[in-house]
Amino acid sequence: MSRADDRELRSASLRLAAQFAVIIVGLFVALGVVVYSVVAAGQVEAARRALSDASMVDSTHDAPRDLLVTVVTPQGRDSSPNMPAGLPDEAALDQVAREGGSVSGTVEAGGQRYLTVTDVRHGKVVQIAYGLGEQQEELSRLVLALVISGLIATIAAAGIGLVLARRSIRPLADALALQRRFVADAGHELRTPLTLLSTRAQLLRRHVVSAPGGASDDEVRSGLDEIVDDSRALTEIVQDLLTAADPRQTAESEGVDLGALAATVARSAEGRAADRGLSIAVEAQPDALVTGTPVSLRRMIVALVDNALDHAASEVRLTVSASQDRVVLSVHDDGPGFSAGVADGAFERFATARAAQPGDDRARHYGLGLALVAEVVSRHHGTVEATNPSGGGAAVTVRLPRRH
Repeated sequence: MSRADDRELRSASLRLAAQFAVIIVGLFVALGVVVYSVVAAGQVEAARRALSDASMVDSTHDAPRDLLVTVVTPQGRDSSPNMPAGLPDEAALDQVAREGGSVSGTVEAGGQRYLTVTDVRHGKVVQIAYGLGEQQEELSRLVLALVISGLIATIAAAGIGLVLARRSIRPLADALALQRRFVADAGHELRTPLTLLSTRAQLLRRHVVSAPGGASDDEVRSGLDEIVDDSRALTEIVQDLLTAADPRQTAESEGVDLGALAATVARSAEGRAADRGLSIAVEAQPDALVTGTPVSLRRMIVALVDNALDHAASEVRLTVSASQDRVVLSVHDDGPGFSAGVADGAFERFATARAAQPGDDRARHYGLGLALVAEVVSRHHGTVEATNPSGGGAAVTVRLPRRH
């Protein structure tokens, strides 16, 4: 594995570990909210029970130590010692003295919250206050414990997630590295003979042109021109394959006339079509421009034409049209069409999209052509679909964003 691949592995592992840690933090926050809510509700209920248990208290001398009592009688007022500033609740005492009944509430006094109940007992107005300071301290300690345990769990989760992520991603990274090495080695090995083939074809073309009577042999010259063009296209395809296999590389995009490119591919395939007794027709609208990589788009059209030629009975038609925001390429053949129920999976690798024909002795199909088409279309932000038109045969339609 190269240093670049190792850096990508570390980066991916760190991202997975960070995501795992974020999930753990989210779970701890949710758990902490639940625990805090349950404990706080329990403390409020405990305070209310304490006040309820003190319902018979009507004297400061009978009150438990954790309660503060104020008793108002016609003779005067009596309050528990060490009553903090803010207690008793004068408004509640006045209201009960005037209207009777019972008033409950909370009061801030001496930097602490108190839960209070004011009512009339045996002709006396009695207010009992229960301090919530201990409950607040317990909640603060609970929050601190939850935060510390959450930090420890997050750090531990990040470390464990990093180790597990590296172990899980390593086989995939090794497989991707092996794939890249294979494609790079294959591309390197193919590039040299293709370069030699192109050079020899050009030399042969010059020799034929310069030879006596060679200039008049238009058929030979045309064939040599096609060989030169095809060898150049093969070299470009190898380079495009290398770029597509390595996500760290990107090919430069430019404006491509899809109609002109379709016509070029069709001309290159005329010889193969003639050998099989087939015809190729192209109908292209002008200015059908898209933004993309010419070599990739050419590969796409070649794959579509090859697929159509393999299954056509007599004719293959290429149609290119353009709307305001889309360019549509349709390749139609008059063959048996796609097998029932497999049109949706026609673009998967190694998929068999058409039924085998009796006596078909053509080369084996590996189910990669339409998969290649789907990949190119996806890289160019378009869509592709396979259908069986009502008039018979099969059609593959590609829609790409139009260049303005």
